[in-house]
Amino acid sequence: MITLGVILLIAGFLLQIPVLWSIGIVLVVAGLVLALLGNAGRRIGGRAHWF
Repeated sequence: MITLGVILLIAGFLLQIPVLWSIGIVLVVAGLVLALLGNAGRRIGGRAHWF
């Protein structure tokens, strides 16, 4: 999710498409939150791992 967000951020910046930039920011933030919660040992959505 983080990787896709970064790709969309770069694409939105290079192509000057604000929607891609916004979606990229949302995906990066959501991915970081899920990664931090997962590393803290908390279950997310009833699952211990997301892979």
